[in-house]
Amino acid sequence: MSDLDARINEHFAGFVVRKDLVKAVKGNAIVPTYVLEYLLGQYCATDDEASIATGIETVKEILRKHYVHRSEAGLIQSTIKEKGRYKVIDQISVSLNEKTDSYEATFDNLGIKKVAVDSGTIKAHPKLLVTGVWCIADVQYEFSEDARMSPWILE
Repeated sequence: MSDLDARINEHFAGFVVRKDLVKAVKGNAIVPTYVLEYLLGQYCATDDEASIATGIETVKEILRKHYVHRSEAGLIQSTIKEKGRYKVIDQISVSLNEKTDSYEATFDNLGIKKVAVDSGTIKAHPKLLVTGVWCIADVQYEFSEDARMSPWILE
């Protein structure tokens, strides 16, 4: 590691992303590079090779468990229903439904729509209202006898 790299790691701990690691974790996931870079920044922002190797395995495990492949959407939906809640990595769009005065999300790969979103979540993360935002989110399933209510909730 060069002196410059060492100083960058020292002064920007937790924010340094080694771009060469992106290929090591991408696999067959169709995830944008910036999502992978975010995860690498969380788990591999160090100059310690052992920690980087552990971080790469952690990122791969997160992608394996939480990235939603379109072909597995039904399986993930069932997992959410059975567990009640599950963390997913997916591209979502949130919009205001004027008829019900509520926010609703659409998960692209998971294939679910009309997912209830709390106003507090929108206030805390207004970028969700921008079309096509990638996120790591907990999705909850609560069945209701009221047919007008969606069982899906964004935590």
